[in-house]
Amino acid sequence: MQLEKGTLEILPAALRVLEEGFASLPAIDAPALDQKRMTEVMQQVAVRLWDNYPYFHPLYAGQMLKPPHPIARAAYALATWINPNNHALDGGRASSAMEKEAVAEIAAMFGWQTHLGHLASGGTMANLEALWVAGQLHPGKKIAASAQAHYTHHRISSVLGLSFAELPCDPRGRMDTQALATRLAAGDIGCVVATLGTTGTGSVDPLPEILRLRAQYGFRLHADAAYGGYFNLAGNLTEETRAAYDPIGQADSIVVDPHKHGLQPYGCGCVLFRDPSVGALYKHDSPYTYFTSSELHLGEISLECSRPGASAVALWATQKLLPLARAGEFARGLEACREAAVSMAERLAADSRWLVPFPPELDIVVWAPRAESARLASERSQRIFTAAAHRGLHLALIRLPVRYFPTLKKPARFIGALPPADSSDQETVLCLRSVLMKPEHREWLDQILAILDTAFAAC
Repeated sequence: MQLEKGTLEILPAALRVLEEGFASLPAIDAPALDQKRMTEVMQQVAVRLWDNYPYFHPLYAGQMLKPPHPIARAAYALATWINPNNHALDGGRASSAMEKEAVAEIAAMFGWQTHLGHLASGGTMANLEALWVAGQLHPGKKIAASAQAHYTHHRISSVLGLSFAELPCDPRGRMDTQALATRLAAGDIGCVVATLGTTGTGSVDPLPEILRLRAQYGFRLHADAAYGGYFNLAGNLTEETRAAYDPIGQADSIVVDPHKHGLQPYGCGCVLFRDPSVGALYKHDSPYTYFTSSELHLGEISLECSRPGASAVALWATQKLLPLARAGEFARGLEACREAAVSMAERLAADSRWLVPFPPELDIVVWAPRAESARLASERSQRIFTAAAHRGLHLALIRLPVRYFPTLKKPARFIGALPPADSSDQETVLCLRSVLMKPEHREWLDQILAILDTAFAAC
């Protein structure tokens, strides 16, 4: 196969335009470059990069690795010739303005016309800021999230010196709101994290029920949509999932990761606050940083200091090319990913060799080989995972509770047949997992399943 090279054709012309903007500067002697030696080193770099899974290819259907859009690569590279720093306006005037515009477009995707927000190095830092604000506004109270929420919430709570309450999930990996109601009655929960697209199973927490509990108990609500946020634009969600997304604008804060479904290079996260007044919590004194402009410096509303302006430039360019609009080209790409996941789950569920615990809400599929026990199913999952990789198909693994595979017959085909765990077996089952986050996965599904068949036969 060949890697995309169109980026290399548009970059020189953009560089010439960039040069024109600084034509009035006196000439300087460019440093002498040992191009022969640089070429040798770059060849070594290229060879070293062979030691990677083919994240850009549809046969990589494992973890959350989506290729950046070519315009994001080109814009990011172009910006590095200047290397702006989006901490203070001194370090990146144009890129700071582009960040504010791009972030406002993300906020508008959730219905927010007024907001406070900025880019971050990724979802972990963005979630840290959201929980830091929650801790400032509800001091001494706990952070609550589901057992399928990203592990970073528990870890961040520890970093912030906040107690953490883990809530059980229903058999589809979503927060158990009855358990949440019981926990809230104790009066010690300051913030609830609702996950819209868990990184393990792609499950979407029932936001309407959580909002009803907020009206009763008055906690702060943070929506961790780092993975699934962009699916708010998709037109092919189920009615139940759509109902969970529709009120997302009522959350107090939202995190979404442009470096996942937003087609950006790593690392690019985004944190948004519905109430701009929380910016007062960031107030700090920096006598040499913010004096050149009365406009807002992004460092004044961020816990991070130096941040790459190139990330903002790449995001701005991508959103100009592919606006964040329902029924637009960007949204159709998301819909293709979900179509691939739904089709894969249905075909696996119709095959007596496999157990599919529930249909995908977004574009993540989990399944396990049918077996007489959780232990045997887990062992075979591991073997199939390895055999598929040897045949060029790269999957992922996830360990789920056995109760996600009920023995009772249900109307849907998405049913497991593993017996309940007992003292001689185990309480979890190792499952196979695919994140079908490339639109091309829809067209490659036959080949993916064909390789999976041969891997199963070999095990």
